[in-house]
Amino acid sequence: MNHPLSPKLLLFILISCFSFTAIAQKPSKFKVIAFFTGKNDMAHVSYVKEANQWFPAMARKYHFEYDTTSNWSNMNTNFLAKYQVVLFLDTRPEDIAQRKAFENYMKDGGAWMGFHFSAFALNQSAYSQNWDWYHDEFLGSGQYKGNTWRPTSAILAVNAKHDATKNLPKTFKSQPNEWYKWEKNLRTNPNITVLLSVDSTSFPLGTGPKAHEIWHQGDYPVAWTNKNYKMIYVNMGHNDMDYEHKYGKDVKTLSHTFNNEQQNQFIINGLLWLGKQKK
Repeated sequence: MNHPLSPKLLLFILISCFSFTAIAQKPSKFKVIAFFTGKNDMAHVSYVKEANQWFPAMARKYHFEYDTTSNWSNMNTNFLAKYQVVLFLDTRPEDIAQRKAFENYMKDGGAWMGFHFSAFALNQSAYSQNWDWYHDEFLGSGQYKGNTWRPTSAILAVNAKHDATKNLPKTFKSQPNEWYKWEKNLRTNPNITVLLSVDSTSFPLGTGPKAHEIWHQGDYPVAWTNKNYKMIYVNMGHNDMDYEHKYGKDVKTLSHTFNNEQQNQFIINGLLWLGKQKK
């Protein structure tokens, strides 16, 4: 004789099935597209090659997809619509239509992470400050105003109140880098949240030989986000190179950006934070 299921037993079965289905589901993936140029400065070329090895390894570990392109004409609405996160590994778009497509992508809820030279702008240079939305509103930094030299490690102070900085110590030692300073004071911009900055224990920072390339004091943000956009800028991305001993076109890489546990944790934390946000 068949016995009807009691309401309590039926509810238990339904809850169990739902729980098993939820556990069995794989983490939802997001897609990343990294734009790069990979020419000119050998330190940036070295970094781009390293990034395009490290990010695919992280994609396998953290279940996202990673694509690359050096064709900046792909900076258009239809192409960008395939991706949840855009990376600028070394440069920025120069074409007006490409810039507008990126601006629209970000205003429509897209996500972005940019590295080192992607924020560079200096009038009377090959990368003039002729994109106000990007440098003044989006990044908030304005023009480049100087840098340290030679590439050296810094002790970085951590703002722990953000998903990108979770599980990081209060300070950590970075990989060697050419550190930038900016025209605008990011601390006074209510839209900007500084995530990492040069700690005072880093000074003097840089070795010269020019005196202005050695910093002895000051406030220097090196990673930040803008609350009006899903974005993180990271000043790292310039490897130290053996410029003094060139062999033909080859210059030996003396340091690697992704050879640092805490710095890597910050970058992947930030990328996962960007990728999990919904458009």
